[in-house]
Amino acid sequence: MLKIGLTGGIASGKSLVATRLEELGAVLVDADAIAREVVEPGTPGLAAVVEAFGPDILDGEGRLDRPRLGAIVFQEPERRAELNGIVHPLVRERAAAVIAAAPGDAVVVQDIPLLVETGQQKNFHLVLVVDAPEDVRVQRMTGHRGMTEADARSRIAAQASRQDRIAAADVVLPNSGTRAELLATVDRLWEGRLVPFARNISQAAVAGRSGAPLLVAPDPDWPRQAACLAERLKAAAPEGLLAVDHIGSTSVPGLDAKDVIDLQLAVADLATADRIAPLLGAAGFPLWPGVLMDSPHGPFDPSAWSKRLHGNADPARPVNVHVRVAGSPGWRFALCFRDWLRTDPAAREEYAAEKHRVAALHAADANTSGYADDKEAWFRDVGAPGMERWAESSGWHPPSYVSSAASAGQC
Repeated sequence: MLKIGLTGGIASGKSLVATRLEELGAVLVDADAIAREVVEPGTPGLAAVVEAFGPDILDGEGRLDRPRLGAIVFQEPERRAELNGIVHPLVRERAAAVIAAAPGDAVVVQDIPLLVETGQQKNFHLVLVVDAPEDVRVQRMTGHRGMTEADARSRIAAQASRQDRIAAADVVLPNSGTRAELLATVDRLWEGRLVPFARNISQAAVAGRSGAPLLVAPDPDWPRQAACLAERLKAAAPEGLLAVDHIGSTSVPGLDAKDVIDLQLAVADLATADRIAPLLGAAGFPLWPGVLMDSPHGPFDPSAWSKRLHGNADPARPVNVHVRVAGSPGWRFALCFRDWLRTDPAAREEYAAEKHRVAALHAADANTSGYADDKEAWFRDVGAPGMERWAESSGWHPPSYVSSAASAGQC
């Protein structure tokens, strides 16, 4: 199933988005609603809250007096953490039960106000953040909820900052306009991205790519996107991965590139790569069938260039996930070539010129395979030798997680 994490600051419009997604067919898991359920009268959750905060946080009917409790926890961060320590595990347990009962091909949306604060973003295929400027949110809270401005700003300050939420987002849904504008944005997201994403996951299929190679100016957001994707991959296979590195052209500041994030997963051996393949697929990165090797460069045994390749099931974010054995020639080449281009402006400019030359030759192609094939001559005759000269002169070495035995003689 496709698992979506939905979050947003108080009064951002998150509940409206959640309701719309449920109307469109998503299975909604509302953390706020569950949080209320787990502290209903007679529940172990309410008993634990009373024990921690005293009987004065109950109203005359024995129910939780939320305004009174809120006045405490939003003014005292340590008490808020204490309350979260009681309620959050109960919410996660109940949410897990709801998700387990959902159909296998469902789009499951978990509405979690504190998703970023609790570090859960890596557990989802996508994180949606509903965003509105603070002044807009304050106006909504004072005008629609009857709060004072001071209380509204206090509630906002108790949550993650707007910047932190956006930094964790795969999709930002702006909501400073009208209700109709926000709903139209959600509808487009559902039809254009979420439905095909869910279908690709259920079919273990990489999202299709077509069209000629298109080089774009470097996007300063590429490193952030790569970091978010890397955390998702680490969470999917924590026992099998030695490291996840951002490689390829999008990892080199200042280099024009196709808008494709390349990540390298270092593993101990190819048996590990095959063992974790289903885990990566379930996380939204199915195996790309038929791709078992890199193009060899240099004096290494061609069979040592074996790898596995996964891609993203998300149609809106092309990703290549190269799974290579740590210490292998392909693993070393990806890291060394990246670091060379990051360090040497002349090499970076030369490679950029070659990319543009070859892209122009294939501007009418239906896909990028010809573009990739034609760059191989440059890698063989110019790129690989230049990289090796730089590695020797600079004393470049691979990352320290590779044993000296595995990396001996490779730099």
